[in-house]
Amino acid sequence: MVTRRSPYARGPRRSRFSRSRNNSRTRGSGRALTLGIILFILAFTLAPPTQRYFAQRAQINAVKAQLHSGDLALAQAKRELERWKDPAYIKSQARERLHFIMPGERQYIVTDSTQGTQSAPKTAVSKDLPSGLPWYNRVISSITEVQNS
Repeated sequence: MVTRRSPYARGPRRSRFSRSRNNSRTRGSGRALTLGIILFILAFTLAPPTQRYFAQRAQINAVKAQLHSGDLALAQAKRELERWKDPAYIKSQARERLHFIMPGERQYIVTDSTQGTQSAPKTAVSKDLPSGLPWYNRVISSITEVQNS
């Protein structure tokens, strides 16, 4: 049986099989486009919270590192405080840092000019400072002597 085509029909004549194949092709590309749009919107909405999450994790790690270094400094300060509670340690520090001596002892400070650096400026030491004066008068006279020379 031969079917006739209507004079009002447009385009080439297609079989039923070709029409269904064409519809599935447009449906498939439409589905892919919809899926792509959904994935884009999903990525667009999840990107800022994800970025904030990683930024906050970095801040938390930085604060933890700072807290750890603070704990180490606190432990070191506690050890130092315990050492300063010992009278023998205080005495040794006074001798080393401030050059204190015990009553009846005599202190000698030896300087070796050969161990110093070659570029160190050499200063002249006054030989005739007045004795019998208070220490502050001797300091003032040594300063005025250096300025005059």
